[in-house]
Amino acid sequence: MKKLVLFLPLVVFLGLGVFLYKGLFLNPQKLDSALEGKPIPTFELEVLEKSGETLTNETLKGKVSLLNVWATWCPSCKYEHPFLMTLARKDILPIYGINYRDERALAVRELSREGNPYAINIYDHNGRLGLDLGVYGAPESFLVDHKGIIRYRYAGPIDSRVWKETLYPMVQELQAEAAKDGAS
Repeated sequence: MKKLVLFLPLVVFLGLGVFLYKGLFLNPQKLDSALEGKPIPTFELEVLEKSGETLTNETLKGKVSLLNVWATWCPSCKYEHPFLMTLARKDILPIYGINYRDERALAVRELSREGNPYAINIYDHNGRLGLDLGVYGAPESFLVDHKGIIRYRYAGPIDSRVWKETLYPMVQELQAEAAKDGAS
């Protein structure tokens, strides 16, 4: 019995090693999303740039859109920002920002300095909307159809490769679907 107890740490160590080894091959961009196929969570939050003016989930319906979770404290968001500016200039779809767990003044200052790619910016100071969306961290983006249904979740910064290979084909498909329904 005493010899068996001596081998217990080795068994635990080997089990933990196998678990961690498997984790090396997981793709962090391919996170499961319990909300895919479901409506944007109900919310009522302020506009980032206009304290006191509120938005709801209903505001985001009507067009295929991209919800982008970002923050000033997020280095990957800074990397992603120039591409979002380029995408906004192309006017393919509205990009709605969710400023996540951030300081309002810092976020407004950064957008005025670096440019604002967002049609609307939602101020999620406490992170409640992010929590309801299942956000692990910034940046994360959600493709939303014209009915307000989340159709795809992407974790990580969007760049031209991600846009061309993954997101843009989905956007085209969703926009074609919206056109059939008589929306844009």
